[in-house]
Amino acid sequence: MALDQLRSRQGDTIDALIWRERGLGPADLDTVLALNPGVAGIGAVLPLGTLITVPDSAPTLAMIETVQLWD
Repeated sequence: MALDQLRSRQGDTIDALIWRERGLGPADLDTVLALNPGVAGIGAVLPLGTLITVPDSAPTLAMIETVQLWD
């Protein structure tokens, strides 16, 4: 798995940052927290300019399961 780093903006939370920049969702949060030891102890809102390590690619639409409500 290749890694990349994101820099937080003012008022960012980890989940908002990874969603906005990489399209990563709640299922990916454990991976991101594991890649950034100690970041959970910072608090809900990241300090401006905090570097967060993330996997460098988001899931593609082909990998996301879709549910069809009507046939």
